[in-house]
Amino acid sequence: MADKLDDLDAVRKLAEVLSPFDAENQERIIRWAREKLGLPTQGPDPSKKERSSWSAETTKQEEPAGLKDIKTFVTEKNPTSDNQFAATVAHYYRFVAPQADRKDFITADDLQQACRLTGRNRFPRPAQTLINAHTNGLLDKGANRGEYVISTVGENLVAVSLPGNTPVAAQRRGTKARRKKTTRRSGEGAKASRKR
Repeated sequence: MADKLDDLDAVRKLAEVLSPFDAENQERIIRWAREKLGLPTQGPDPSKKERSSWSAETTKQEEPAGLKDIKTFVTEKNPTSDNQFAATVAHYYRFVAPQADRKDFITADDLQQACRLTGRNRFPRPAQTLINAHTNGLLDKGANRGEYVISTVGENLVAVSLPGNTPVAAQRRGTKARRKKTTRRSGEGAKASRKR
């Protein structure tokens, strides 16, 4: 009985901590917590009928409100590099696409299809673009060759940092500019003291 009370207390505390966040951020925080605890990060397969009627009902209610096509999503996120575009596409298909189109991983074909749907020039070597995004930490390798999954870093980039004109990104750019000025000034001061 005491164990059940402890479990319920944990659920209450978790719900209390997550309540200020919107549903998308709650999902992301829970995923990150699962990773931190070493638990599997993938939920049950939506194609299986093991989902409870409550979760199926919730999905039906939430889906139409946040429904976006890939062109709208990519335009909103405005990725500025091929790697960011690959991460944005992987994020879209995993978390934003209509339920029937969602998938845990993307392939070179998915990347080319996303280029076509968003009006972007197609990649001469889409598989290499996915490898590059993986090398930069934005994608993880999937279960099979040629499959790539959005990583936590890529997820954070797409969900929080893109588009690049967000206050966080602008603040980072400002900090870099201040650092450069400070470094130049301290360098100039050192030169002046050497002349004396």
